[in-house]
Amino acid sequence: MRSLREQFPDAEVIVADDGSRDATADRAEEAGATVLRLRRRGKGQALSAAERAAPPGALLLVDADLQGDLTPLASNSLLQGLRVARFARREGGGFGIAKRVARELIRLRAGIETAEPLSGQRALDARVRAAVFPLAPGFGAETRMTIDAGRAGIPVEEIELELTHRATGRDLAGFVHRGRQLAHIALGAGPLRVNYRGLRIPVVGWLTAVHEPVVAAIGLADDLWSGPERGFRAHLRARRTTGMVKLVGIPLYALLRTRSLSGALLVGLSANALNQLDTKPGRALKVYLGLAIPLRAPLGAAVLIAPYDLREMAMLGDSGSNALGALVGWSSVSRLTGRGRWFAIVALAGLTALGERTSLGRIIERTPVLRHVDEWGRGTS
Repeated sequence: MRSLREQFPDAEVIVADDGSRDATADRAEEAGATVLRLRRRGKGQALSAAERAAPPGALLLVDADLQGDLTPLASNSLLQGLRVARFARREGGGFGIAKRVARELIRLRAGIETAEPLSGQRALDARVRAAVFPLAPGFGAETRMTIDAGRAGIPVEEIELELTHRATGRDLAGFVHRGRQLAHIALGAGPLRVNYRGLRIPVVGWLTAVHEPVVAAIGLADDLWSGPERGFRAHLRARRTTGMVKLVGIPLYALLRTRSLSGALLVGLSANALNQLDTKPGRALKVYLGLAIPLRAPLGAAVLIAPYDLREMAMLGDSGSNALGALVGWSSVSRLTGRGRWFAIVALAGLTALGERTSLGRIIERTPVLRHVDEWGRGTS
């Protein structure tokens, strides 16, 4: 804090305290910083919260363990685009696997060659700030920031500086940290969606492809290329949307697989119903697990994703919610016949019609028992 005050006397310093259990927040406030006391959410979400609290204009992002002169990095007279500090000397670290993976992902997704893709010391002008925030969660923040800047046509410049920081070594703690970092980088470079609270979350519903690859792939197309349209009527008016691919493709696939009109309707409506419910963390997964147990539908991917979805570290997206809904549909087709199957179809059609008129989530939140179940296990902000 003293060093930043000396280097940038006119700047506002914001400390994103990501759930620390020591005196970090108190010491920072004593030194004159604006401190955001956050529940532990990871680096990317902490930086995104700090960016929302910052005044308009350029930003300088600095890791808390850094030492050295950052003034060349943040020279406003020359700052145009994204500027990244490259350490003049290597300190600690492992075998460079995470860094190499980050470099390759940036090159593949944005066409940019980088030497220091994981550096947290970054200067951003207002245009970069608008293009990259909110950041990817966790340690994927820097990699995805560079990708987003490059894909937006913003220049990325690396400057070598004499900086030091607290480096991890080649011990158990260091390898665990870098393993987590590598996972975050891979997820951060993949499909992301902004959730209901404005947090940017990795879409991991494609993991359900282990149980239902075709519907998961159709849903993933919607995750990657969907437009603003929501609901049957909006997609029908727009005609050429990824939502229309779902509306036609999932029932058609079910018809080919079941050779039954009732089977196609049951699978298609089940997929749509669960997709309509996927509006808050854990909501669609709870409904799926509640149905999957009596119907004996697969549980593996849902159980794996559930804790991350509830804590807003990942989300199902259209790939996961449609695939899980289809799994409920397949299990229902195999266990329901005649009137029972058509009764389920009518009930699901009614639920779909209701969802077209009002939000199913709003109904859940207005019903005390349903609201209590819906909130169970969900993290708070």
